[in-house]
Amino acid sequence: MGRHPRIDARSTGVLVASNVLGGVGVASGIAVGGLLAERLGGTSVAGLGQAAGVLGAAVAAVPLAALAARRGRRWSLAGGYAVAVLGAVVVVTSAVLSQLVLLFVGLGLFGVAQAVNLQARYAAADGIAPAGRARVMSVVLWATTIGSVAGPNLTAVGARVGEGVGVPALAGPYLFSVVAFAGASVAVALLFRPLPVASDPAGDLPAGTTPLTASPVGDPPTVAPSPVPPGTPPPRVGALTALRRAAADPVMRLGVGLLAISHAVMVMVMVMTPLHMQHGGMSLELVGVVISLHVLGMYALSPVLGWLADRWGPLRLAAGGLGVLAVAVTLGFVAAASPGSGTVTATALVVLGLGWSAGVIASSAILATAPGDIRLPLQGVTDAGMSYAGAAAAALAGPVLAAGGFRGVNVAAALLLLPALVLLAGAMRTDRRGLAGDGRADRPGALETA
Repeated sequence: MGRHPRIDARSTGVLVASNVLGGVGVASGIAVGGLLAERLGGTSVAGLGQAAGVLGAAVAAVPLAALAARRGRRWSLAGGYAVAVLGAVVVVTSAVLSQLVLLFVGLGLFGVAQAVNLQARYAAADGIAPAGRARVMSVVLWATTIGSVAGPNLTAVGARVGEGVGVPALAGPYLFSVVAFAGASVAVALLFRPLPVASDPAGDLPAGTTPLTASPVGDPPTVAPSPVPPGTPPPRVGALTALRRAAADPVMRLGVGLLAISHAVMVMVMVMTPLHMQHGGMSLELVGVVISLHVLGMYALSPVLGWLADRWGPLRLAAGGLGVLAVAVTLGFVAAASPGSGTVTATALVVLGLGWSAGVIASSAILATAPGDIRLPLQGVTDAGMSYAGAAAAALAGPVLAAGGFRGVNVAAALLLLPALVLLAGAMRTDRRGLAGDGRADRPGALETA
């Protein structure tokens, strides 16, 4: 498969629109999911609602990637949104019947939408020249900002709509989720025409070669002649096989590890920030403002970071992202010493979101260069690892806060960065794809918009 230097503007627009709708659907439900769980099961189970959604996203990531490999991105994305529609319907039904277990099942299915929103960024990059992949992915990621901001603001309206049709008020926003997910599914199924992704097993290496062959320990992977005739579809590869093959390449190891670590650092600090602020006497209104600023930091500048990844190379962006995360946890440590300072806390959370965004975009750009036969399953299993890492970080953050306060949380987050630095050093030392700095947007093959 040749690399397309031009963007299919319509297909990219469809992905942006579907991510906006998907973001609205996710944010509308997440805003009240914990409250609904508390109403049906008490305060002790309120956090399990969020956990069910995260688990649903993690479990769905690999099957969605496998479906994309078999049937194409269009059916994977559309089918995932359809499952999320079912999840939202089950949530509403659980509220009507006051069934807690049914609620958790619905929230797990509902969480599939988050996995779809994440995998849409990879769909945007399929078939695009390396010089422009990060920018395309970052634009689709940026679309999530709209949904993340608009969704929670529909909570009150959704409650009134729900009561008007005989549904409990807290379940009303999920009616908007049903409509949003259904619209995203139909738009992708009818309008999205993805470029093929699995016909080039050599990824971005020269034609007629197969990357990631076994090498002695300590040596970079070698490139061996391929016995497969040109044009022959590559055999399907499972997620674990893709992960094992990627582990042989230091650059791919960074792509996999960076996504999980960036997400874990962000989640660990973010989920404990409201508690830190409340303990410092700050108002709920200020907590809401700080979290909103954090979300803007996560997504608003992603097109700029995508441009930087294409111009400077994703490895340099990865290094910058880790540096920004280090600054964020340092600011968080300072904020812990001044519990009443909302300004320092807000600055730390904005910087934290920016570092997360740089890590996600750099990792996504690296994974988009994986060989064609492992690209889809590797992307799926890496997204699953991202969700599992976030869930684990959230679970550990509470005990860390209890033992060491908000300072301890930021120290723990800083320690999580150390493995990423080791992975980055190995990738920079053995980079053979030019990802450390020749990804210039102005070189031949840079993007044009169709």
